[in-house]
Amino acid sequence: MARLAQTAGLTDVQQEILSTVRDFVDKEIIPVATELEHRDEYPQQIVDGLKELGLFGLMIPEEYGGLGESLLTYALCVEEIARGWMSVSGIINTHFIVAYMLKQHGTQEQKDYFLPRMALGEVRGAFSMSEPALGSDVSAISSKAVKDGDEYVLNGQKMWLTNGGTSTLVAVLVRSDEGHPEGTAPHKSMTTFLVEKEPGFGEVRPGLTIPGKIDKMGYKGVDTTELIMDGLRIPANRVLGGVTGRGFYQMMDGVEVGRVNVAARGCGVAQRAFELGVSYAQQRHTFGKAIAQHQAIQFKLAEMATKVEAAHAMMVNAARKKDSGERNDLEAGMAKYLASEYCKEVVEDAFRIHGGYGFSKEYEIERLYREAPMLLIGEGTAEIQKMIIGRRLLEEYRLQG
Repeated sequence: MARLAQTAGLTDVQQEILSTVRDFVDKEIIPVATELEHRDEYPQQIVDGLKELGLFGLMIPEEYGGLGESLLTYALCVEEIARGWMSVSGIINTHFIVAYMLKQHGTQEQKDYFLPRMALGEVRGAFSMSEPALGSDVSAISSKAVKDGDEYVLNGQKMWLTNGGTSTLVAVLVRSDEGHPEGTAPHKSMTTFLVEKEPGFGEVRPGLTIPGKIDKMGYKGVDTTELIMDGLRIPANRVLGGVTGRGFYQMMDGVEVGRVNVAARGCGVAQRAFELGVSYAQQRHTFGKAIAQHQAIQFKLAEMATKVEAAHAMMVNAARKKDSGERNDLEAGMAKYLASEYCKEVVEDAFRIHGGYGFSKEYEIERLYREAPMLLIGEGTAEIQKMIIGRRLLEEYRLQG
């Protein structure tokens, strides 16, 4: 049977990687995902399998031990993994945002020190912008770094860290007023620090506490946490790029990668929801025939498939634009917005096709129904994406004179 969301123009290497990941998803993730999700259990065996496949080094350059693949290859792999279980794609997402930020903005010493071990999955990345009193308003960050000799002292509370417990390296965005006079724009007085820590919960290094997992409606298995800094001392050579005041731009560059990732996750979840819906529609009979033979269900399947295809096309376009070295905030915002909204709609339609059984935990669609809402807010809400899209459109279509 032909599959939806095929991608034209892939190399033989890309096709081989995707085929390997797809087989892994079908054999190692889908059969156990619902059981692990219901137990909120970290999928250690699956993560070990991803390490063996080399996926933690997928986008890390070959000179550092990675595979040196493109964002497009990564996004298509994420799409496949999310099709199996979205939480697993979250485990590698923040890792790759941090690896990307190091590759693009790190000093040579930072690249040499972190990237080879990140490629092997020995160092696992997480990144932290949000705080309890703010969400998308990054300019309102209150966590602060104060210089003290050859070190910085960090204080503050961060929120919504994916992989907060299992990671060993966190890129943390804080205010750093040193060298930036009063009145400096907030985004010009922020710095990204590379914070190494032990995995686990509680005090994971002096001055740094990971309180525990946040209990969530969906997106289970992966640990989502707070991060509390109380006199956390970080050496100056762990300022990303070696210069303060550039953190906002570094994080936004990473978030563009993250938005393509969220779009890819939406595509994967929607693809799986369609598969479940079209399969169930051919098994379930009403009024003497399979419900797939009823026109109302055929219309629903047609709409679902069209949304899967449209979201996939926009995600691929955003990834290719970033790979080309061009600015892609418009395309990434559009892809993230459309893919997350369409994912929610496709999942709900598959849920409706299942009828009462969709409400049962025995059926996979129940899990997808709880997972899809996270994509509506992850890496920026729909409203934030619309702001980005609107501003960029006005830049492109500004009237002359």
